[in-house]
Amino acid sequence: MSVSDSRAPRQDAQAPLLEVRDLKKHYPAARGLFRRAQRVIQAVDGVSFSVARGETLALVGESGCGKTTTGKAVLRLIQPTSGSVRLDGEELLDLPPERMREYRRHMQIIFQDPYASLNPRMTAGEIVGEPLRNFPAAGGRPRQQELAWLFSKVGLRPEAMRKYPHEFSGGQRQRLGIARALALRPRLIVCDEPVSALDVSVQAQVINLLMDLQQEMGIAYLFVAHDLAVVRHISHRVAVMYLGRIVEVADRDTLFSRPLHPYTEILLSAAPVPDPHRPAQRKLLPGDPPSPANPPSGCRFHTRCPLAQPVCRERQPALTERPGGPGATPGTQWVACHFR
Repeated sequence: MSVSDSRAPRQDAQAPLLEVRDLKKHYPAARGLFRRAQRVIQAVDGVSFSVARGETLALVGESGCGKTTTGKAVLRLIQPTSGSVRLDGEELLDLPPERMREYRRHMQIIFQDPYASLNPRMTAGEIVGEPLRNFPAAGGRPRQQELAWLFSKVGLRPEAMRKYPHEFSGGQRQRLGIARALALRPRLIVCDEPVSALDVSVQAQVINLLMDLQQEMGIAYLFVAHDLAVVRHISHRVAVMYLGRIVEVADRDTLFSRPLHPYTEILLSAAPVPDPHRPAQRKLLPGDPPSPANPPSGCRFHTRCPLAQPVCRERQPALTERPGGPGATPGTQWVACHFR
C-alpha cells in the first residue's frame, strides 16, 4: 500500500478537541423461558481517551471488543450508559436534543459499508447535499457550488451528482460517504472501518484522500479499524481495546516497535509480514474471547494471557503511564498490566 504522508506523531500541547472519560455502554438482555432474569452485556466498560485537533487516534482490537460501539456512543448515535464525552470542553451527554443538534455539524461519521450506508433511491447529489439542507448556512456558498466543490474534493466529477449509488464502484461510493461527512466542515469524524470493504488498491486511494483532507482542513479522526497495516499508515496514536476496555495507548511508532501489553504483542504478531524472506514470528492466542455478558474478574485478558498470575484474577489493572523508549516524549505509552 502506498500512501502520501509519514504520519509523524503530533506533540501539540493545546487542550484536546475530544475528551472521553469512563465511557460505558451496557445492554440489558433477557434470559430464561419467561424472560424474567436479566443479564447485562458490557459492550463498552470504562473507556477513556482524548483526541487532539488534527490528530488521528486509531481504535484497534479483535471483532466484538467494542470499537464501533465506542465510536457511536461518542457521537450519541447510541446513548451511553454513563461517562463523559466533551467536545471543545462542552459535555455532550447532558445536552438536550435541540442543543445536541447544534453539535451534530461538528461531529460526523463515515460508515463501514459503502453499499448499505447510501440511500439507493436518492441521487449522489441528494445524498451529499442532505446535510446542507439540514444546516443551510454550513457551506457559505450556493448549494450547487458547494456540492461541486465537495465532489471535486473527493475526486468525483460534478456530472456524478445525477447518478444513483448502484452506478458507482465500491471506492466511489465510499468517496460519496466521505463527501457527505465533509459537507458541514466538521472538526471530528469517526471513521468506522472505512476501507475494510474495499479492494487493497482502492484502500490506498481512500486512505490517501483522508490524510490529504486532514492536512488541508485540520480534521481530527477517531479511526476504528482492525487492519494494522492501514492503522500504521494513517494514525498518530493507537488505542488497543480488549473486551470493552482499553489495555494500551501509545503513539504509533512506539506501539509498533515496543508494545507492552501481552495482548498488543499477540495482535501485532498476527499481522502479515510483507517480506517473503522474513519469517513470521506469530504468537498464538489460546482459547476463545470471553462473553461480554459474563466477563472475567480482574484483568479481562487473564484467561488467555501467558503472563497471568493470581493477582490478575483478583484485581483489575489501571491504565498507567510507562517510561517510553529512547527518544520518547512523556505520556507516549500507557498500559493496563500488572507486570508491564
